[in-house]
Amino acid sequence: MHIPRALTDHLTTWAQSSGRNPLIIRGARQVGKSALVKQFAKDLGFELLEINFELEPEYKSCFKNLKPVEICQAVSLVSNTSIKPGRTLLFLDEIQDCPEAIQALRYFKEKMPELHVIAAGSLLELTLREADFRMPVGRVSFLYLYPLSFKEFLRSVNPEAVRQLESASLDHPLPEAIHEYLLKQLKIYFWLGGMPEVTVAYLQSGNLLSIQSIQANMLETYNKDLGHFAQYADVTMLKTCFERVPMEAGKQIKYNKLEPDARSRELKKALSVLEAINLISRVHCTAAQGLPLAATINEKKFKLNFIDVGLVKRVNQLDAELMLSDDLVLLNDGALAEQFVGQELLAYSQPYEKTKLYFWARDGSAKAEIDYIAVFGKHIIPIEVKAGKAGSLRSLRQYLKEREMTFGVRVSQLPLSIDGKVLSVPLYMIGELNRLLTETDICS
Repeated sequence: MHIPRALTDHLTTWAQSSGRNPLIIRGARQVGKSALVKQFAKDLGFELLEINFELEPEYKSCFKNLKPVEICQAVSLVSNTSIKPGRTLLFLDEIQDCPEAIQALRYFKEKMPELHVIAAGSLLELTLREADFRMPVGRVSFLYLYPLSFKEFLRSVNPEAVRQLESASLDHPLPEAIHEYLLKQLKIYFWLGGMPEVTVAYLQSGNLLSIQSIQANMLETYNKDLGHFAQYADVTMLKTCFERVPMEAGKQIKYNKLEPDARSRELKKALSVLEAINLISRVHCTAAQGLPLAATINEKKFKLNFIDVGLVKRVNQLDAELMLSDDLVLLNDGALAEQFVGQELLAYSQPYEKTKLYFWARDGSAKAEIDYIAVFGKHIIPIEVKAGKAGSLRSLRQYLKEREMTFGVRVSQLPLSIDGKVLSVPLYMIGELNRLLTETDICS
């Protein structure tokens, strides 16, 4: 089953470019990297030659030298498949298992630029962090892949609804019936999340209850994989953090909440590894006093988002509460909605660089917190995730006043509207946020 992916346009542009580099697709295990490449090759009519170094270690010997012509000759002999530059797409999967193949990528750019080469590896980040590993900078391009966004899910369910969503504006808001329909689809997405295997299973069966076992198996697979990283961090700490992070979604992280008896140094190592393999993403606390946001972060203050909102739901056993909830923002004290918004911000970010997430917080008697601080154009935009009619915007309005900001965003289940300096955006429209801000002349 073909699930639309946001990276398709970027891949097509890459394939048609005469000056392209070999491409590495980066992302966590099970987000659909291999399936994306296979579908892309099929859509563009490439002859796909796939090498999975984890499953087919015999191919490693083909990369004993760095000469592309000799490498292709060896691969052709082992695979009994002819490699035709311009027609063949050479896909090197789980490339971290063959570091020599990573080093060889730069020479494909220099010596055989007409051959389309794509690599992927769910554990690649740890290989690239090795002190003695030299990445071929400037001769390799990257694309980051995240779980399916809500719009990608919706496009698989109802393409017409996506067209309606993309044409909605403050001058032409969505009719109430479509608004309610999208909220219903969003609730289903909260249940499923964005992992492709889960989405495919739902589209084939339409059975939400059967999805629970798939999500449970997926979590167990991730948990078992952690044993492979003993050289980087204590495996017990890795598993503890993996199990605790979904329960701490939306909260500032305190090490003693993750594991009261563990040393912070060991927990830091474990969290660093989970970040590297893209199972968690750090939300940095920034003073947000100017650009870049990273210039004023507080390293000791941060939140952690899990890889997928559907898996967060499963870990916290929120299945029944989700189906009975009238306001998704109220679920788990707002943690599920906050996780969703962060996941969406990543999914719609520029895929050729790893995007960082930020929030703002002030302690003391005038305590305040903004869920996300984002950059659109040259503008810093605070984003608050709030419940429907009962949600207070005290922190957001206070932040706008103190910083003399021109605009803020409220994300909730309410329809699209604007009230002074606050743009109210429904949860299902995060993917349209850039366009909406541009239409209001904020990011022009």
